[in-house]
Amino acid sequence: MQMQARYIPSEYRALYRYARISPRKARLVVDVVRNKQVDEALAILSTMPHRAARMVEKVIASALANAIDQQEPDPKKLHVVKIWVDEGPRLKRLRPISRGMATIIQRRMCHIGVHLGYPERG
Repeated sequence: MQMQARYIPSEYRALYRYARISPRKARLVVDVVRNKQVDEALAILSTMPHRAARMVEKVIASALANAIDQQEPDPKKLHVVKIWVDEGPRLKRLRPISRGMATIIQRRMCHIGVHLGYPERG
């Protein structure tokens, strides 16, 4: 009987699309946890007062759950290898101003992506 080696991916991914926060605010939080170990990143995010920290925390937790689901040998040693924030669509709202005019208010959205893996040794 021949045993087949199970494929274990080197990176585990998660993506949060259409997050209702501006990309600029989310990038402030994302820059803090880049290249950190997963436990350390989650601890940092849980103490941050920013609303974006809750969203980034959920994405990292989802990627960690993906690693556990795919039977990662040691999920506690994973690092945040890659994390990014892309601009999403904008909701456009009208705000009435004086003399019968209106201005456009743009509610920005973003997409938050995470790759967990082992850091490059070199």
